[in-house]
Amino acid sequence: MSKDDIISILENIARLLELKDENPFKVRAYTHAARALETLSEPLEKLVEEDRLKSVDGIGKATSEKISALVRDGKLEYYDHLSDEFPPDILSLFEIQGLGAKKIKILWDSLRIHSITKLERACQSGKVAALPGFGEKTATNILQAIEHHRKHVGEFRIGDITSLAESLLEGLRSHPRVTLAQIAGSYRRRKEIVRDLDFIVSSKHPDEVSEYFTTHPLVESVLAKGATKSSVILKSGIQCDLRVVTSREYPFALAYFTGSKEHNVRVRSRALTRGWSLNEYRFSEAEGRELKEPLPEVMEENDIYRSLGLDPVVPELREDRGEIEAAEANALPDLIEWQNLRGTFHNHTTESDGRASLNEMASAARELGLEYLGIADHSKASFQAHGLDEKRLAAQVARIHELSDDSLRLFAGTECDILKDGTLDFPDDVLASLDYVVVSVHSSFTLPEAEMTKRIIRAISNPHVTMLGHLTGRLLLTREPYRVDVPAVIEAAAETGTIIELNANPRRLDMDWRWWPLAKEKGVKCSINPDAHTTAGLQDLIFGVGAARKGWLTKNDVINTLPLDKIIPVLAAKRDRPR
Repeated sequence: MSKDDIISILENIARLLELKDENPFKVRAYTHAARALETLSEPLEKLVEEDRLKSVDGIGKATSEKISALVRDGKLEYYDHLSDEFPPDILSLFEIQGLGAKKIKILWDSLRIHSITKLERACQSGKVAALPGFGEKTATNILQAIEHHRKHVGEFRIGDITSLAESLLEGLRSHPRVTLAQIAGSYRRRKEIVRDLDFIVSSKHPDEVSEYFTTHPLVESVLAKGATKSSVILKSGIQCDLRVVTSREYPFALAYFTGSKEHNVRVRSRALTRGWSLNEYRFSEAEGRELKEPLPEVMEENDIYRSLGLDPVVPELREDRGEIEAAEANALPDLIEWQNLRGTFHNHTTESDGRASLNEMASAARELGLEYLGIADHSKASFQAHGLDEKRLAAQVARIHELSDDSLRLFAGTECDILKDGTLDFPDDVLASLDYVVVSVHSSFTLPEAEMTKRIIRAISNPHVTMLGHLTGRLLLTREPYRVDVPAVIEAAAETGTIIELNANPRRLDMDWRWWPLAKEKGVKCSINPDAHTTAGLQDLIFGVGAARKGWLTKNDVINTLPLDKIIPVLAAKRDRPR
């Protein structure tokens, strides 16, 4: 059982205990244990084997015993018995935005609602609106949340499936009968939302590889099993398809199943002009077409592009958004790489809603090899996030400067709330005392588009504002973006010299990759920030790099690829501009 599986079980135990109206301290013990597992710096199995789990902050004796049982046995009787006290689908109600344990408990106790279907009917009939603490508006919001949930059924955030996808890929690559293996599809193109996983494998023994794939411990059920194609559903719920081909077919299959469909159409059309037919297995002579050039020899995927007079197109750009024209003109960008990053700025600590201390975040940044780290805890308007007032912020700034050293430069910042009218949560003299300022919207999401746009532009017009955080406020699969004129904000950022954040948290990935070519054209710089609330959250930078690559960004477009001596003047550049 993976660490993610165990975290999910701990969270479910906490939810079920809340539904039973158990002692809140007991409930929190399981949520704290789940959060502690998220931030482990050592392998969980090693801690269990060496009986050191109890020494981890946030994990007590009882939770340590249960986690150890899950690691060793893959099951937990306590959880099974607890689950048996409720209908099996009651946990699905937690997937509906706006529903927490308290409301779900009322729905269960009062109306015996335990499924999304029953909840929808009860909202439509007026029964939910009649419950104490609910009302018509709440019932309407629940119906809208149900509609949103159904719209995204079968979709997965890339960050939620990366661990299991890479685990399965590693298993295939280590199989003695496998020559080459890769994940194709939207996952390989680094799309923010993935519906399924396509594994492409070359092997002379397809039956053995298919048997391994369909019996893998991560597999929940088998949809189809054949010598060359198998389909399974993993325990996480995502469908995975395996295609086993020969080594000669592998480059073609990898390119074809990577997609996108629109990109493939353009590539196949180009092949037809040469009299070739291109499919998932080979080049062949196109029926009814004059063969203008001999069929090319293809040894690797990039040979397909070269044979068509194109520079090789990396998977992230294969969306039919100008990459074919750029490849023909030798104008494809040299995209940013993970190793280009030198530091990052939007990060939180326990001073606001983070789960790691300043020292812990600094240590984690050093382990990642970063040269600098910016701390930007919430401002006081984000009271739900324990935002800092002026006094607490000043004390934190002093600690940050004290802790900064030659091994890691720490920058003192803030994630300052953009208030409803576009003013900022801190006065200018406080903002001027910081190394940099991130501004973000955390409230009043329902403003009309024109008003929201005006609000954000007013905020970034402040000369003390360094960068704009998560521009559209979206939470993928959970919350739609608020209405805002993104091109107008990009234009304003260009005029004011404001950096726009690419929030690398896989729940956000905001600003969306589709807008970055426009921002780049306007001269707006990017900062890839993880919005890290844990030490592990710093590693979300990798998802930000994937999104930046999809947005055609190079290292020169991203400020946090700069070395320390060059990033300092960049942070101060806007303040120093003539007004």
